[in-house]
Amino acid sequence: MLKIIGKDTSINVRKVLWTCRELGQPFEREDWHEGHAVFNPNRLVPVLVDEGFVLWKSNTICRYLCNRYGAGALLPPGARDRARVEQWMDWQATDLNTAWRPAFMALVRRHPAYQDPAQVEASIAAWNRHIGILNAQLRATGAYVAGSAFTLADVVLGLSVNRWMMTPMDKPDLRHVAAYVERMS
Repeated sequence: MLKIIGKDTSINVRKVLWTCRELGQPFEREDWHEGHAVFNPNRLVPVLVDEGFVLWKSNTICRYLCNRYGAGALLPPGARDRARVEQWMDWQATDLNTAWRPAFMALVRRHPAYQDPAQVEASIAAWNRHIGILNAQLRATGAYVAGSAFTLADVVLGLSVNRWMMTPMDKPDLRHVAAYVERMS
């Protein structure tokens, strides 16, 4: 059975858990403890253990799960369709995450290293701008991030949108994002 190491409060662990549930793949989840450092030299979660095979980095784990257990579910087999899904997954992991980190760490986690008001305001502006990019994509597709079908891009971006919505800050009214949240609910 798959083992997923990491607390289910982590957004990155939740990506993996949601992917497993969408695929109907059973798993055990275990909180991270000091002994797990051998699995990931970065000492970060999630970590997946599948029959002795160890993998870390949430989006990589999600891709692996789809390739191994998905039979075409969530990650389309066609090169262009797959590339579109993976493009949005990579955008989430790089551009979007970089934008929200200072604001989230200041406003939600109250981390002392992220209390510079100018840095927080710049992060809020960047985060809202990036969610605006997603809003435009959702307007173009009329449904989900990569097109008319729910994909792995929606798993990773659905959690990111939830984080944006739950963070106490000023947000623009983005009707396509709001409709997307309704579809995802």
